[in-house]
Amino acid sequence: MTMVIDHRLISCYENAVKDEPEIVVISEFKAKCLGILRRVQKTGRPIVVTRRGERVAEIHPPSPEEPRTGWLGSFAERGRITGDLIEPIAAGDWEALR
Repeated sequence: MTMVIDHRLISCYENAVKDEPEIVVISEFKAKCLGILRRVQKTGRPIVVTRRGERVAEIHPPSPEEPRTGWLGSFAERGRITGDLIEPIAAGDWEALR
């Protein structure tokens, strides 16, 4: 039988400030990882994971995503065409054949 004792800081304030991190012991984080990550994303409140009272990780909400631009035409201004596109290249012009 294994007994795990983990020291946990308990806040006496029910309505904590949004930026104040919530303290979660590592055993609880391991058991409820997906739910905790979802809560961080939803509330925006960071979480500190502790092991025996010592901080081991901080989980912060993701930064806002930049809007994606379409990839079609994204290189339209960056390239240039030199020569004739339709004319076949002579065998002597290929570097691999030299």
